[in-house]
Amino acid sequence: ATETLSCESPSRQTECEYQTPPTSDLLHLLLKNRHPTGPIDEVWPGVHIGNDSAARDKETPRASGITHVVNAAHGPDRIDTGARFYADVDVDVSYFGVEAADKRDFDLTPYFCPSATFIQAALSAKGKVLVHCARGISRSATLVLACLMIHEKLTLVEAIKAVRRHRDVLPNSGFLDQLRRLDATLSLGRKTESGAAPQV
Repeated sequence: ATETLSCESPSRQTECEYQTPPTSDLLHLLLKNRHPTGPIDEVWPGVHIGNDSAARDKETPRASGITHVVNAAHGPDRIDTGARFYADVDVDVSYFGVEAADKRDFDLTPYFCPSATFIQAALSAKGKVLVHCARGISRSATLVLACLMIHEKLTLVEAIKAVRRHRDVLPNSGFLDQLRRLDATLSLGRKTESGAAPQV
């Protein structure tokens, strides 16, 4: 006999009942039990979050086995590394730049899927990714959280908990709202079980 999973099934109950928490609850989750954060931390297998010093240190790819870099503060007025910056590193480093400002009114959502695809492609090729910004707590963390939600199918709460086991992060309030909208969209897609990927 074929078992049909519904919202009443124990294995689906939590998923069907999940609702994106308000920003205040997410901030509480992000701010509790904080501890000093270093230049770079592996927050998910193969995925590292770091700051500008980690990104500018050409020993980082060699020391951590980094093969791919996502610069969430790309641009001449920010952290202007680019693919050529790593050209003389022994490891072949692929580069993806996002010209994002750490401001609450900056829309980071157009970069969620492209950066998540870049990260996932790196992991599928057995690579390791450094996602960085200036301090390694807001822009870079937002992109990593979005990636975990899109490709690992984690809820926003699950993604925050997973990352915070290894690094303190704190997306600005605007980015948190954008992640909440992504979370709601993905959650709705899971509930409908339409088989079609939700538009994000």
